[in-house]
Amino acid sequence: MRDKLPLVQRALVGEVTMSDDLEKMATSIFDNFVPKSWTSAGVGHLSLKPLASWIEDLNERIAFLKNWFDNGTPNVFWISGFFFPQAFLTATMQNCSRGRKIAIDTLSFRFIIRDDIKYTEVTEKPTDGCYCYGMYLEGCKWSYDNHRLAESDPKKLFVELPLLHLEPVQDRVVPTTDIFLCPLYKVLSRSGTLLTTGHSTNFVCFMEIPSGDEPDKWIKAGVACFLALKY
Repeated sequence: MRDKLPLVQRALVGEVTMSDDLEKMATSIFDNFVPKSWTSAGVGHLSLKPLASWIEDLNERIAFLKNWFDNGTPNVFWISGFFFPQAFLTATMQNCSRGRKIAIDTLSFRFIIRDDIKYTEVTEKPTDGCYCYGMYLEGCKWSYDNHRLAESDPKKLFVELPLLHLEPVQDRVVPTTDIFLCPLYKVLSRSGTLLTTGHSTNFVCFMEIPSGDEPDKWIKAGVACFLALKY
């Protein structure tokens, strides 16, 4: 961006030759699309946002990381702001493994929905794991009265998931009832490619979300969770 944008400006006024790459970039900017050279080959974060929203999102990501660098580890993490959230989840597990001196292979996350507090009201870190926010549900909503998934309100496609506590637990027995294994994706496309690390470019993980209904109900409704929307 630092190298190419000045060249686009100069090419528009005739100071340098308008190459094919510069023309494509200028056209994308005019149409409010993110130029492919900014996002291809893992250069930029995966996003479906138009250019204006993408720039705002990029600035928020930079501000989040800069605040972390300047002021130390935050009490709550904006998980949507990570380029590779899978690595953050692994690092959280590693911190717990080293701190408690136990094998990381024996640990798995317990997903605790903290709908009793907003992420802006958190004043201290959890004893184990981390607090995360910035996830959105599609196909359902979160019931603050019953503390579980519920059917969506009319004309509401997406709702924000409450504060999430990711707590590493040793030799945890995975619940098989009253939960829905909700897939978490980076963007709404629900598709991606497999990296050499074994991770997907879009799919992050499955989350165990409390539910009073059978999983088939939410599967048929296409329920999923996302780190970023289209706007």
